[in-house]
Amino acid sequence: MLRLRRTMTALLIVCLGLALLSACSTKRAGEESPGAGAASPGASAEPNKGDGKKVEIRYWRHDFAPEVQALQKMIQSFEAENPNIKVKMEVIPYGDYETKIRTALAAGNAPDVIGLDGPTLAAYAHQGAVIPLDAYFEADGNKEDIAAPVLASLTYKNQIFAAPLNDASIGMFYNKKLFEKNGIELPSKDPNQAWTWEQVLQAAQKINDPANKVYGIDPGWGLGEGEGSTFVKLPFIWQAGGEILSPDGTEVKGYLDSPESKRALSFFSSLYNEYKVAPKEIPPEAFETGKLGIVVNGPWAISGFATSHPDFKLGEDWDIAPLWKDAKQVTPNGSWNMAITKDSKQPDAAWKFVNWVTGVEGAKFWYQETKNLPARLSTASAIPELTEYPMNIFVEQSSKFAHPRPVTPAYPVITTAVSKLFADLGVAGRNVDEAVAEAVAAIDKALEKYR
Repeated sequence: MLRLRRTMTALLIVCLGLALLSACSTKRAGEESPGAGAASPGASAEPNKGDGKKVEIRYWRHDFAPEVQALQKMIQSFEAENPNIKVKMEVIPYGDYETKIRTALAAGNAPDVIGLDGPTLAAYAHQGAVIPLDAYFEADGNKEDIAAPVLASLTYKNQIFAAPLNDASIGMFYNKKLFEKNGIELPSKDPNQAWTWEQVLQAAQKINDPANKVYGIDPGWGLGEGEGSTFVKLPFIWQAGGEILSPDGTEVKGYLDSPESKRALSFFSSLYNEYKVAPKEIPPEAFETGKLGIVVNGPWAISGFATSHPDFKLGEDWDIAPLWKDAKQVTPNGSWNMAITKDSKQPDAAWKFVNWVTGVEGAKFWYQETKNLPARLSTASAIPELTEYPMNIFVEQSSKFAHPRPVTPAYPVITTAVSKLFADLGVAGRNVDEAVAEAVAAIDKALEKYR
């Protein structure tokens, strides 16, 4: 999930690259349309059974050593159970990943299976670059076991286009010693008892001591722009009852500029410019070194802190509470998934591999190897530590309070406009009405082509 900070560049590449794909993928006479290879219910069982032929599935994903190592183990076990299917995994540097995929798609030579980040799904689906998986899920994909918000993040125009490797969530991380020093009652660890914005603000005010370089809160990974920034800041809008787009994903006017959305944005701005409890420039490792009272972060940070600051101990120096709330309790969701491309000549075999990795048993193994938040409900119930603090906070939020980012091919423009909007309000203290109007105009222009 720390990779969210780098996703903005990838999103822009997808937007440009899939425009090229659209121009290069005109259907030839007699050729099946994208997605035509998707199986009817039951067709995914035992591909090539009995013919003795061995098929090769090409799988591309970005580099991230812990996950690659887990996948290597899963591929080995899959091939042992399915001797007629060979999986060739190619690991691509993150910075080159989207460029290589869109180039291969444009040339008609994409791999069978690709790793796909949540915000890029709609762009690929809109251009027919990946096939719908609904029939496969109905046949043997245990769709009912996938958390509803996760399934929503994988659905474009009422079709499912990817299978989830895992999910993501964030919580309120707080410096326990700073809370105790300032006489602040500790927040509940119950996922259903989130603090309100007002409670968070009051705690931040008591902790804030800029003269001694101690600050109350970092509400959203600083004021930089990019997908990571968007991911952690969007909940403010949803918590206030606002939205970014209409339910059908075609309109921004009346949603991002609604009274509810503007109230959320005004509160965010006030943390920096009125109450001054959030620093516009955050010292490095401020939370880990006792200089920051409250931050937003995800379960990946637990092992990160343990590695980088072993003396900064969970339960002694810091703790985790559910993410704050306003009119609603809402958290973000969405992470990396697996999709089958239009170029796959073996979609049934490709699905068998995808379902091996992301299915009920695969999801359990994936969590045990990577500690990524599971997307399947059965994983949480099967592994005791997921029902206990601190992981239960993220698991329950993911299943009860999660809200997917807008699933639209215009998402690259949306994330750019929204992250800039929050940055403008925090850094410059811009007028909310003017800043929102600018963001709405940019998003509306991008949506026009998809209406």
